Amino acid sequence: MELGGGERGTTNNRMELSAAIGGLSATDEGATVILHTDSRYIINGITSWIKGWKRNGWITKTKQEVLNRDLWEKLDELASAREVKWEYVGGHVGVRGNERCDFIATDFADGNTPGLFKGPIRDYQIKDILNISHDAVKMEVKKSSSSRSNAKAFSYVSMVGGVLETHKTWAECEKRVKGTRGARYKKAISSSEEADIMKEFRG
Repeated sequence: MELGGGERGTTNNRMELSAAIGGLSATDEGATVILHTDSRYIINGITSWIKGWKRNGWITKTKQEVLNRDLWEKLDELASAREVKWEYVGGHVGVRGNERCDFIATDFADGNTPGLFKGPIRDYQIKDILNISHDAVKMEVKKSSSSRSNAKAFSYVSMVGGVLETHKTWAECEKRVKGTRGARYKKAISSSEEADIMKEFRG
């Protein structure tokens, strides 16, 4: 069964959360579920960050209110009533199910209503929908990872003592974090990745 939808004036993170909520809502309580997603935000949040958020009254390490708390609470409620295995899949690397999900999401975002399949899997249009281990995909992921490590940095993000900073050069970042206990830092190769890293560090 394919699911999909859209919402005006929203964010990517809220839609990623809504997708996971929609998927789990379509299963029965007590079910064993494998949920594949290309969102590390979802996986890190539900398997790690949420424990600290709940313990600290939904306040992050940087003393900010957790964004999208309403959706995180709903996702946590659904996941707690099921045995969920969270599996990361690469986005835009040829995984058939991921590509189909991207098409459905984009169509809804464009104001269209794509035809959604419901029926026995033998009648589904993509015959290897459950196969996420294609050799070609593995090679593409490996190539992408190698390209990323050699890519020019957009910036470096560091967090020391709960304070976030961005740096245009590694030398600046290294100067701040070197020898500092508990310091965190990461290379960003785009402005969107910089924003994602900052979100991750705020946890």
